[in-house]
Amino acid sequence: MSATRSLKDVHAEVKAEIARTDTKTGLLLAFVGAVLAGAWTVARDLPLTLPASIAGGLGMVLLVTAAGLLLRSTRPNLRGRHGFPLWATLTAEEITTTVTTDLAADIAGLSRLAVAKFTCLRRAVDLTCAGGVLLILAVLLTAGGAR
Repeated sequence: MSATRSLKDVHAEVKAEIARTDTKTGLLLAFVGAVLAGAWTVARDLPLTLPASIAGGLGMVLLVTAAGLLLRSTRPNLRGRHGFPLWATLTAEEITTTVTTDLAADIAGLSRLAVAKFTCLRRAVDLTCAGGVLLILAVLLTAGGAR
């Protein structure tokens, strides 16, 4: 019984990690969207030099790429073999059997999903930081009047 209890604890932990990652992803996606909108609004009204345009353009590309990774991370996986898609294809008896015998497989599947989501989130954070640095560089180049 303790092994089953332990599997349930691990299962709950993995599901909680997915929820935390999804929350972080949603917050970062909102932040990236706000930065993109703000940068576009400011850049549209400023006379940018060529170096500032290049740095700002690259920064925007990195932020759009980060947004794409974040959206990919939150995209539902309907082909997965665990969770809702699986349960929707089973009868009530099959669900009971699957839950009692396949908890370890569900933990493995959810863990792979969590790692994939976390990897996308980490890459998106790195791209957001790099894009932000390039946008700051574009602002400094514009303010400094570099040609």
